[in-house]
This record gives sequence, structure tokens and C-alpha cells, in this order.
Amino acid sequence: MGNREDLLTGARACLFDKGYARTTVRDIAAAAGVSMAAIGYHFGTKEALLTEALAEATREWGAELAAALARVPDSSTDPWQRFADRWDAALATVATHHGLWSATFEALAHPDVRAQLAGNLEEARAGLAALFDGVDENDTRGSGALYQALLTGLAAQYLIDPASAPSGKDLAGSLRRITGDTA
Repeated sequence: MGNREDLLTGARACLFDKGYARTTVRDIAAAAGVSMAAIGYHFGTKEALLTEALAEATREWGAELAAALARVPDSSTDPWQRFADRWDAALATVATHHGLWSATFEALAHPDVRAQLAGNLEEARAGLAALFDGVDENDTRGSGALYQALLTGLAAQYLIDPASAPSGKDLAGSLRRITGDTA
């Protein structure tokens, strides 16, 4: 690996261990095994490096989510069961990426990070809509936003208290009641 890749790896480790706000340039340089000046050379600022490391980790998590959802059998003829199974798979990926989700929520307090996330919002919604139910990427305003709201809320609840976070079955049952589907 080169210095740039080492810095991204070190920044990710620091993000997950110390968080966005508590990570220093010195922490990243030490974790990466490079000089502090390398951060400025490759990324300009510590914040730009941390934001890129977080974005990279999020993309990798997204690929893992896609793989987890692809492993969920589509054999059930009950759409509520399919919904529950997919959300259980999503929750399992949140559980294995506690550091990523903690760093993401903490980073939301920083305007630069929010600006980058805002720029990727429609892409994220399109990806979630396609992943969860194969909705065409042009129809993301509603379904993609709903999936993003569910995912973000589920992740937040899991971080607060994993034991009381809703399961896929809980989510499906609640939506079923809300929609009046008694079948």
C-alpha cells in the first residue's frame, strides 16, 4: 500500500475507535505509519481524510448489505415475510459494523460531512430502493426515502440499545397494522 491507502486505513481505524471529533492528525499518522504532513499532501485536511475514509467504509458496507440481501431467499409468497427477512439481514449488517454507524452519526454534526452526504442522497436512495425491492432507480423519491428512513432509524435504535431494536418481524407487523392489511 502507498501512503494514501495507509492514511485511509489509519483514518478508518481511528474513526471506529475514537470517533470523528476525537481523532487527531497525530492519531491518524501514527495508525497509518506515515508523517502528519502526508495528510495535507494527499487530502488537504484531516476532515477531508476522515470524510473520505467514512465514505469508503460506507461503500464497503453497502456492498456487504447487497450481498446479505442477495442471500435472503425470495421463496416466500408472503410479501410481509420477505420484508421481515430482508430487514433482519440489514440489521445483521448494522450489528457487525457498530463502529461505522457510530462514526456516521457522530460525523453528521459536522457541516462538511453533511454537505457530502447531501450530495449523495439521491444515489443512496436509489441504491436502497433497488436493493430492498428492485424498484427502478428512477422511482426513488418515495421508496428510497422510506428505506433510508427505516435503515437510519433502525441503526440508531440498535446503537442505543441492541436488545430493544426492532426485528424485521416487528417492522413488518407494524407496517401491516398501519396499512390495515389484515390478510
